[in-house]
Amino acid sequence: MKILAIDTSTSFASVAIAVDEQVVAESLLSTNRTLSARLVPEIERLLTTAGLSFNDIDIYASTIGPGSFTGVRGGIATIQGLALATGKPCAAFSSLALLAMNFSLSPIPVCVLLDARKSEVYAALYNCSSAIPTPIITDCVLPPALLLDQIAALNKHSIIFVGDGAVRYHDLIAERLGDQAVFAPYPLNSPHAANGTVLALHASRCGALPGPGQLLPLYLRASDAEINRTKNTPGSLEIQPLLTGGTI
Repeated sequence: MKILAIDTSTSFASVAIAVDEQVVAESLLSTNRTLSARLVPEIERLLTTAGLSFNDIDIYASTIGPGSFTGVRGGIATIQGLALATGKPCAAFSSLALLAMNFSLSPIPVCVLLDARKSEVYAALYNCSSAIPTPIITDCVLPPALLLDQIAALNKHSIIFVGDGAVRYHDLIAERLGDQAVFAPYPLNSPHAANGTVLALHASRCGALPGPGQLLPLYLRASDAEINRTKNTPGSLEIQPLLTGGTI
């Protein structure tokens, strides 16, 4: 089984290739505003490094968010295009679950926080004691103080905080949770597409491989453009995400 996975949900993009449950190539690159120009050449470079072609890949996988609107759209469009061109299936996974995978087999729950701007975070809390993280609080977007209230109510002894949101709100987290909060060292704040190949393989074994047209983004909240349109549309409804329950 040959899997190519990408993550473009943050300011860093990651690409990885796994062959028969072994990572054979991976890269992590800062994209800023250059994602569209660098992503496909980087995929081509890794395929060459691994001695593979696009047609050799069995599953094309991507994060579907939450995260950067532009990054998520660009990553999904790239994977859709490659899957359509080669006639291969896709795999989708949460960007928050991907980052939690940095702590697979951890006995301590992992809280993933991505800076969502507007004084909010994209967040999820995971049980990472097994190879695949299990959500305790599912993907949501909310003010960090509200999330910390929910976490405090769970009475967990220690919780690992990871992601650029954990860095931005470090002082607030430390003030609210004290010694209960454990902050990840900086190399672990970046998601790795190699972990995405594990999530893609898990999806394959569960029979959850959508066609390219079914690979849809998970934004959790509307973009500024959509919010502006909604303000000008009478009777529009705002949809709120569930904060607990569900699966990855």
